[in-house]
Amino acid sequence: MATLVCDYDGTFHESIKIYAPAFRKAYAYLVEEKEALERAWTDAEISRWLGYNSKEMWKQFMPELNEEKKQQCSEMIGREMVRLVREKRAALYPKCREVWTALKEKGHTLIFLSNCKRGYMEAHRQMFLLDRYFEDFFCSEDYGFLPKYDIFEEIRKQYGGPYLVIGDRFQDMEVAVIHQLKSIGCAYGYGTAEELRSASAIADTCGDLVYLTDMLLS
Repeated sequence: MATLVCDYDGTFHESIKIYAPAFRKAYAYLVEEKEALERAWTDAEISRWLGYNSKEMWKQFMPELNEEKKQQCSEMIGREMVRLVREKRAALYPKCREVWTALKEKGHTLIFLSNCKRGYMEAHRQMFLLDRYFEDFFCSEDYGFLPKYDIFEEIRKQYGGPYLVIGDRFQDMEVAVIHQLKSIGCAYGYGTAEELRSASAIADTCGDLVYLTDMLLS
């Protein structure tokens, strides 16, 4: 039995379905405000920002934008994504619930650790009944958008090891590398192969997570 520290977007949730339209809405606002040049954004281009907390995303995406506009756009994206979740536009990857159930039945403790905002997390908890599967929930907004590897210290205070990190981006792999933990990199998510290079094992589908967890913890 282990504590499984699980990312959510790109690991269990196919986030681009709601992030892309929210991102485009915020960018259109910036064009209207003459803060950005009009252009089209592909889903692939937008997906590179999935996994970042909102503070870091805007710092890297448009560093020259003033803080007030960054905050306005961040809130706009957050509101739009929550609206889309409530309209049932969000989608989990295939077999997610079966994977969660199987991992719980094996005695593992599932912990939600995401670079998201609390309102977004709560919308997903309600829509997908996540409390049936996850023991606890940690979102970066509650910790001032600290990096995940720092938030992990709070998880370790409350839940014993061994630990296994599951995620699709470099922010997840950082948790494992910095704390010397085993990890599963989710290649079906939004990270690159280079980001997942340090992973102990690679999952090509969400359905792979059960047997890979068994393998790494045996």
